[in-house]
Amino acid sequence: MADLAHDYKIEIDVVINPSCFGGTHLTPHGYMTIQWYLNQLNKIGVDSVTVAEPYIIELLDDFPMKTVVSCISMIDSPQRAKFFEDMGADVITLDPNINRDFKMLKAIKKSVSCDLRLMVNEGCLYYCPFRYSHFNLFSHVTTAGMRPPIFGDYYFDKCISIRVRDPEQIIKSPWIRPEDIKKYEDITPFFKITGRANTVSWIINCMNVYCSEDYDGNLLELLDCPSELRDLYFIDNKKLEGCIDFWKDCDKLCVGCNYCKMVTIDALKVIDDERRYNKCKEES
Repeated sequence: MADLAHDYKIEIDVVINPSCFGGTHLTPHGYMTIQWYLNQLNKIGVDSVTVAEPYIIELLDDFPMKTVVSCISMIDSPQRAKFFEDMGADVITLDPNINRDFKMLKAIKKSVSCDLRLMVNEGCLYYCPFRYSHFNLFSHVTTAGMRPPIFGDYYFDKCISIRVRDPEQIIKSPWIRPEDIKKYEDITPFFKITGRANTVSWIINCMNVYCSEDYDGNLLELLDCPSELRDLYFIDNKKLEGCIDFWKDCDKLCVGCNYCKMVTIDALKVIDDERRYNKCKEES
């Protein structure tokens, strides 16, 4: 498989980025398991491994595969970026919360020599209070061992309900519009499209839109989260033109500032029941 991918100049990256291993990675058995697995990945020609756990980052130093640090490591400052680079990071995926903080992005760029990567279409709440707990939940419900018999995803449901009650939070989310990619060319040429749980056709369409750097439609059709709201709200992407020029210099102290509120009023509309019904008919 690796040879075929390489024939098409496609690199293979394997993601091993839980926020919590329950301490098992620091046991003798855990160490041997991780070493065995990394050896297998290396043998089949994997190019890079995306990880969040510092211990595994250091273990990867013994392998030729590139070490990509996940956004789950929440790297949002020059100091944190430098720590991870010194541990062995070849690529750092920055915390999306700083996507619109150009002063911070430039400071991180100056502090490290490794490649930086930005996630463009994750629509999580800005500095979401549930983010780390949600990552921990994912880590445990996807484990190969004993999985907790949870009765629902509290964090996801809470996030969605917050945005239904206050759609301004969608505008405040640190996504990057396709048209604004060029604003980041001094920071990095590497951008990540999120949404691997979506259909292949959705992923390809999203990739094509970002490559074209132009989109005329509902921005929510491009966002991985909250994709569930794309049938409730229509965010006119073209009406967001120029917003990045305000956000890049914004101090992010929202008290007393109504800019995002005014953008929400202008660009976001509620989709009526008839339009939702017609869309469901077309998709079926």
